[in-house]
Amino acid sequence: MGASKVMYQKKKKFNIKNLIYTGIIGLILTIFVIVTIYPIINTLAISFNDAIDSLRGGIHLLPRKWTLENYKTVLHKESMVTGLYISVLRTVVGTALQLSVTALIAFVISRKNFVFAKPISVLYVMTMYINGGLIPGFLLNKSLGFTNSFWVYIIPGMVSAFNLLVIRTYMNGLPDSLEESAMMDGAGYFTIFRKIIVPLCMPVFATVALFIAVGQWNAWFDVMLYNRMNENLTTLQYELMKLLSSVSQLSGDANTSRVAGTSTQVTTTSVRAAATILTCLPIVALYPFLQRYFVTGLTIGGVKE
Repeated sequence: MGASKVMYQKKKKFNIKNLIYTGIIGLILTIFVIVTIYPIINTLAISFNDAIDSLRGGIHLLPRKWTLENYKTVLHKESMVTGLYISVLRTVVGTALQLSVTALIAFVISRKNFVFAKPISVLYVMTMYINGGLIPGFLLNKSLGFTNSFWVYIIPGMVSAFNLLVIRTYMNGLPDSLEESAMMDGAGYFTIFRKIIVPLCMPVFATVALFIAVGQWNAWFDVMLYNRMNENLTTLQYELMKLLSSVSQLSGDANTSRVAGTSTQVTTTSVRAAATILTCLPIVALYPFLQRYFVTGLTIGGVKE
């Protein structure tokens, strides 16, 4: 009886400590979620609120005066449609090509019998620390004929050293027996890559694809450098940047202005909120479908047994 009582007291004490620990962790995570989600909800509320009314402040989770005028102001320009098309096109094409090329290179340098695997890996890692700079990069792309071209969005950044290392690390963690058994059956390297490596690497491919897609979708600086004079190659983010710049010049945060071609009064805050939601919406909609692969790709790709 005495031993049972002591064990009961220890178990009760342990349960109380575990409960306190769980409560503290839950409280910290709850605060973190609130701090993370609140700015997004607040931006969404401002984007649906009347621009002039937003100047009064006091908008938190819900709009005070519902309106779609902020979104109409952002999307009223014809160049927005072209920019949306080019942004989607460069995201799809860029993601597919960059992922394919990066995966092939990662497969090559992950082979243990490839004698130049280490030197090539070192060269790619050096690009993460050494950069030629903006002007040499511009002159190089100009000499290659990439200016005023769609392919300037794709080819210069075809291979990312970080993505390459993530995929290579994942491939190094795959059992060597899979490749050896396939080669004994007469399979070549391309067959091994296509039928064995690719199916097993889908988690890390989905992770890297999300990285590339987000980068391509949010890019606008390369548009300003190489294609700012060609309206047929503009992107949605570049058009939104120009719209925000024009509104900021015409009005301060405390004043209103009218955007050319419309009769709508806007503010910098209202336009910025609507533009932010439009820019983030596609990636936010895509992420839930890739979340399972995203978590698996990061955790497994970073471990090598």
